[in-house]
Formats: sequence, C-alpha cells, structure tokens
Amino acid sequence: MDKLLFYAQSLVRGVVEGCTEFLPVSSTGHLIVFEALLGFQGRARYIETYSYVIQLGAVLAVAVLYRRQIGASLQAFWPRGGLQPRPWAETGLYFWLSLALACLPGLLATLLLGSLADAFFSQPGWVALALILGGAALCLAERFWARPAAARPALPWPRVSMGQALTVGAFQCLAIVPGVSRSASTIIGGWFAGLDTTASAAFSFFLAMPVMAGMSALKLIQLGGFAAMDPVELTGLGIGFAVSFLTALLVVKRFTAYVAKQGMVLFGVYRTVFGFLILAALASGGLAPAA
Repeated sequence: MDKLLFYAQSLVRGVVEGCTEFLPVSSTGHLIVFEALLGFQGRARYIETYSYVIQLGAVLAVAVLYRRQIGASLQAFWPRGGLQPRPWAETGLYFWLSLALACLPGLLATLLLGSLADAFFSQPGWVALALILGGAALCLAERFWARPAAARPALPWPRVSMGQALTVGAFQCLAIVPGVSRSASTIIGGWFAGLDTTASAAFSFFLAMPVMAGMSALKLIQLGGFAAMDPVELTGLGIGFAVSFLTALLVVKRFTAYVAKQGMVLFGVYRTVFGFLILAALASGGLAPAA
C-alpha cells in the first residue's frame, strides 16, 4: 500500500464529506463520484468503516456549533409554573421529542429499504439523475413553499410542532437514495410543513445529530470496530475524521448565514450542473461506473 497516496485519498474524502454533508447537494453522491474518479485504497470493510467515521467528524462539528442551543434546551427541559411559566411547546423536552419523532420515518425506511437503495442506486449514473431531479425540486420547492422568517417569540432552537416534525421525518425517507441529500429532503420537508428557511435548515442540522451519530455508531459496531486495523489504516481514519470535522465546522456556519439572505437556488443550480457533468463524463468514458 502506498501510504502517501492512501493518506491523500483519506484527506480528500474527508474534505468532500465535511463540505457536502450538511449542504443540500448529497454527500453520499459526491463520495460515490469521487471514489469512481480517484479510487480509494483499502479493504472493503475498512472503506465502509471509514465512511461512517468521517460522518461522525461532521456530526461533531454541528454539535460544537450548536452547543449553546443544545445547552439552552437542556436548561429549559421541563415546563415550570410560578411567575414565569414555560409553555409545554417551548420546553427542551418538547423539542427533543419532536426530533425523536422526526427520526422514526427515516429509521423505518432505512431498515426496510436502505440496503435495496444502496444496491440499485449507488452508481454514478443514478446519482447524477438524483442530483438533477433534486436540484429542480429544491428550486421549485423554494419558489412555492419557502416562507420569510416569521415574527414569533425567540427560542434558542427552532420552534417545530410535532406535526411539522413528522412531516420533515417523512421527507427524510427520500434520502435513502444516494444523490437525493438528507439535508435537501429535510429542508424541503420543513418548507412543506410551514417552516421558514432558517428554521428548516436549523432543524435539519439538529435532526442530523441523532440520526447520523446513531447510524454511524451502529454500523461501526456491526463492522467490528477498529481492532483488526493496522497503524496505516488507523492513521487514515484519524486524518479523515479530523479533516471532516474542521471542514464541516467552516461550511455549516457560512451556509446558515448564506441561506438566511440568499436562499437555496444556487445549490439547486449546482446540483443540476454537477449531475449533467457526471452524465457527460460517463458518456465520454471519463468516469467509469462502479463495479
């Protein structure tokens, strides 16, 4: 194994994951395409383990960025009476229950259909089609469903009802298809449920933490952890995790500031252009389908 090439590939994949995981452009789709372009050394089980480790790096970045909101939700966890009552819908408990409810549809979809979706759609051609259709859907959804920020009492976390949370969770089911994007599907779901863009994006990020952390932890346990890895592979994991964390830390903060003012059209256009570039590369033979 060429160690320098291996570490370089680990770094590139970490950057791609950190840049795309929380943008509405599909991190899985980008990783599939970059793997087809660059290849990735290592055993199949290691490569799969690596994918979930770098996801945890991106999740940790969001937890760091939203640490104050998380802390505030825990401090305001219970309703209270007295001179300053806290309504049930404004408690941290209500918020975390809404997140749990939003997780359920995606969990069921992954358990029932996730393996089939990976088997049939994890090819650059299908990814390109999902990117193009998802880009069009993102632009149309913003045109017809997105709303300006509503005047409401400020909370440190997004105000989402149980019905809205379930709607977002239902849209998240679409993300089992590589190229669709978990972020795009949940943000569109938030618009459809009546949330504005800022609240939709924030709820999408909060929802990613339990969903991605739980899925990654479970998959790592199923894959047997890190005991069978040699020092080179462990170093590759460390590089990917660190780079994914640092990149996501930079990207998420700037993304939330951008969409609050500019919206999502740029990402819809990017998805569409990138999808057609993939199809052109496949047609010219410059991009080989995965084996």
